[in-house]
Amino acid sequence: MTSTPIASLLRRGATIVAAGRVALGVTALAWPSVPARPWVGAAADDVAAQVFGRALGARDLALGLGALAALQGPAGRAGSPRAWVAAGALSDALDVAASLSSWQELPRVTRWLVAASAGGAALAGAAGALAVGGAEPTRSRTSADPAPSASAA
Repeated sequence: MTSTPIASLLRRGATIVAAGRVALGVTALAWPSVPARPWVGAAADDVAAQVFGRALGARDLALGLGALAALQGPAGRAGSPRAWVAAGALSDALDVAASLSSWQELPRVTRWLVAASAGGAALAGAAGALAVGGAEPTRSRTSADPAPSASAA
C-alpha cells in the first residue's frame, strides 16, 4: 500500500482513536460512573451500571491496546491493524445504536454528546481501517510474477 498524505493522516487518526479508547477503558475500569454519567445520567451510580461500565471499559481497553499494538508493531506481529481498528469502529457504531434505542430515556443534553463522540469515533475508525489495510502491505503482481496456481487455493 502506497503511503499518501491522506492515508498517513487516517492512520494517525486511527492511532489517536485507539489511544483514546485505552484512556476511556482505564477510566471506566477505575471509576465506571465517570464515563457512564453523560450516557445514562444519575443511573451511573447504580451497582448494575457500574458493572456494565467496567465491562465496557474492559472492552475498550482491549480493543485500544490491540489496535495500538497492531498499528505500531511490525507487520503481521499483533494481527491485522485493519481488523483491530474496524472492530473498534463497529463497537462505536453499536454504542450509537444502543443510545438511539433508548434515546427518549437518556439525559437530554449529554445524549447528543455521547452520540456525536461515538459516531465520530465510528466514522474515524472506519476511515482508518480502510487506510491502514491488512498486516502486510499488498503489492501488485507484475508480468515476472508467476500466476497463482489452482492447487495453491
